[in-house]
Amino acid sequence: MDTLTHIVLGACIGEAIAGKELGRKALVVGAIANSLPDIDFVASFWLPVSRDLLAHRGFTHSFAFMLLVSPLIAMLCSRLFKNENVSFARWYFFWGLQISVHLFIDCFNAYGTGLFEPFSHYRVSFNTLYVADPLYTIWLCIAAVALLITGSGKRTRKFWTMFGLGISTLYVLISVFFKLYIDQAIQKEEVVQHARPGRYFSTPTPLNSMLWYIVAESDSGFNIGYRSVFDKTEHTTFHYAPKNRSLLTSDVYKSDAAILTQFSDGFYTISNRHDTLVFNVLRFGEILGWANPNNGFVFYYNLQYPDANELIVQRGRFAGWNKENIDLFLKRIKGI
Repeated sequence: MDTLTHIVLGACIGEAIAGKELGRKALVVGAIANSLPDIDFVASFWLPVSRDLLAHRGFTHSFAFMLLVSPLIAMLCSRLFKNENVSFARWYFFWGLQISVHLFIDCFNAYGTGLFEPFSHYRVSFNTLYVADPLYTIWLCIAAVALLITGSGKRTRKFWTMFGLGISTLYVLISVFFKLYIDQAIQKEEVVQHARPGRYFSTPTPLNSMLWYIVAESDSGFNIGYRSVFDKTEHTTFHYAPKNRSLLTSDVYKSDAAILTQFSDGFYTISNRHDTLVFNVLRFGEILGWANPNNGFVFYYNLQYPDANELIVQRGRFAGWNKENIDLFLKRIKGI
C-alpha cells in the first residue's frame, strides 16, 4: 500500500496495543513500525532499475525479516521507553504485529510481496486492492487525526481506534467479495475459458475496487478487458495485445529481459514506443485503457536505454487524467 496508508494504519494499531501506556507516543512509534519494511527504498540508490524492481517488497517484506528484526527493535524500545511500563514481550508483539500487518496488507496489491525470501522468490499477490485506495485509507486517516487531538485516558480513544481499524477491515472484506464476484463473471467468458491454463487475472483499476482490469493469456497474446461490479451486461468487451516476443532478438537485452520476465510473472508484451523497444508489464494496467486501449501500458521499461527508466512504475499511472477522463472513469465504474 501507499506510504500514508501504512502510517495511519500503524498509528491505529499502535494505539490499540500500547495506547494506555504510551499515550500519543504509541501513534508515532506505530506509524514508524508499520512503515519499516519499506526501508527497501534505499536499494534504489545503488541498484540498476531492473534489479531494484525485485528488491522492492523483497527481503524486508518477508517473514524472515520480521522474525529477525522484531526482537532486536523490541530490545531497543525496552531501553528507550524503560519508564513506560511496557515489557519486552509486549514490545516484541508490537513490532512483530506491525511488520506482519504491513506484509499482509501489501499482499492484496498487484505488485507482489516476497513473504518467503530469501528461501523462495515466489511473490504473493491477491489482486484485491489498488496500491492507493481512498475508501480503505480515509477511515484510518480520520481515526488517526481524532486520536492525535483526543486527550489520553478518554473513552473516545477506544471508539476511534475501533472505527479506523474496523471500517478499513470491512472494506478489505468487501473488496475480496467484489473480486470473487468479478472472477465468477469473467470465468464464463470465452477468452478466459480458452486462456492458457491458470493464465488469467483480475485486479482493481486505480483508486477503487469496483472497476476491474482483466487479462487472459492466449498462445500469441493477451485479451484485455474491463468489468464493473455494477455492469448489467453478461459479456465483457476484450481487446487484443500481441506478445511480440520475436522482437527480443538482441543479446544486449537478455539480462534485463530475464529479470523483467520474472517480475511480470510472464504477463508482458514487447512493442516499439516512439521507435524505442520497450518491455510492457501488463500486471499494472493500461493508461486510461477503459476509455482508449491504444494508450499503452502504465509500466513500460525502455530496453535500449535502461538509464532512462527512473520512476518506472509511476510514470504512466495517472497520465492523461483530466476532468473529461475522470468523468469517463466514474461513468465506467457505474456500469454498462
